[in-house]
Amino acid sequence: MPAPPVAEFRVTPGLGWPLHVEIDPRIGWPNVPRETLDWPERLTVRSWSSDGDAMTAAPPAPIEIPPGPRRARFDEEEFAPAPVEEDPPPVAVADRATSAALPAPPHTRIFVVANQKGGVGKTTTSVNLAAALALGGLTVLLVDLDPQGNATTALGVDHPPGTAGTYEVLMAGAPLADHVIPSPEAPNLKVLPATIDLAGAEIELVSVVARESRLLRALRAYLHNHHADYVFLDCPPSLGLLTLNALVAANEILVPIQCEYYALEGVTQLMRTIDLVKGELNSDLRLSTVMLTMFDGRTKLAAQVADEVRNHFPAETLATVIPRSVRISEAPSYGQTVLTYQPSSVGAISYLEAAHEIAQRGIEENL
Repeated sequence: MPAPPVAEFRVTPGLGWPLHVEIDPRIGWPNVPRETLDWPERLTVRSWSSDGDAMTAAPPAPIEIPPGPRRARFDEEEFAPAPVEEDPPPVAVADRATSAALPAPPHTRIFVVANQKGGVGKTTTSVNLAAALALGGLTVLLVDLDPQGNATTALGVDHPPGTAGTYEVLMAGAPLADHVIPSPEAPNLKVLPATIDLAGAEIELVSVVARESRLLRALRAYLHNHHADYVFLDCPPSLGLLTLNALVAANEILVPIQCEYYALEGVTQLMRTIDLVKGELNSDLRLSTVMLTMFDGRTKLAAQVADEVRNHFPAETLATVIPRSVRISEAPSYGQTVLTYQPSSVGAISYLEAAHEIAQRGIEENL
């Protein structure tokens, strides 16, 4: 049997690296230690003198690492200072003042803000229109009928579980005036808060006598002793008993329509429900206002949906369009409407113009 070949180099056990490596001075490879745990401290740079005979060791040049994470930026310096915010800071509560006075309607206008499709801006429209009208010198009441209580939150009113509000008015017959809370967003703006307890009212109302008119009786009793120019009923995204109570109690319907295709299908089903309510429960109910929300002028779809809505509701659709706005989305997280969070933003200006248009229509049509 032939003998195995003899290894030419001895290697480090477990690594397979040669124990001895001769460095060619003409190439100048650094003598890097085999151990790697402490290589930054032991690493040296070999430099050769001009005569090529002497070799000296010099410490490596330090590497400057900029503080903070490195982020990709386009068309600007990488470590340039952050851009200055252009919008002015939010207006403090103490500095809020009413805008130019809006004309008061001859009679109380009760709006039900409804659309069975979710995410079209019902609550956002309710709270911002209510605040805009109140800032215009009018007396406004907002009734939150959504168990999520988003309208209550947006108007700066705390509503932890157990807070008395819409549930007690509908189920226990409590006076509405006993549970109305003033909103810090604007003078003469009051809120009937909603909590998660209201979610059970859909089932509990099924066996109640005259279940569809309980909100109507509560509102009539309140308006008999308390003045209100406008009442907004913010509904959940469904056509259940809570929305039915609002349709029976109101005399006008405000339908926010998102400028997307699916929003049109929700309006078709809502119109069928409106016709049923008008024929059986509330003959005074009428569709008076259609508002286009979340309009994005950069897309053709938004313009097509807006044209389609105006063709179907030429007299009811407001000329003012509510655009997509980050400020509108940010405001509820601060417990504010966009009118007080960023009064100079395009969203706040749009809602102020919409409120002025609604108030002017009330005078011209003698509503």
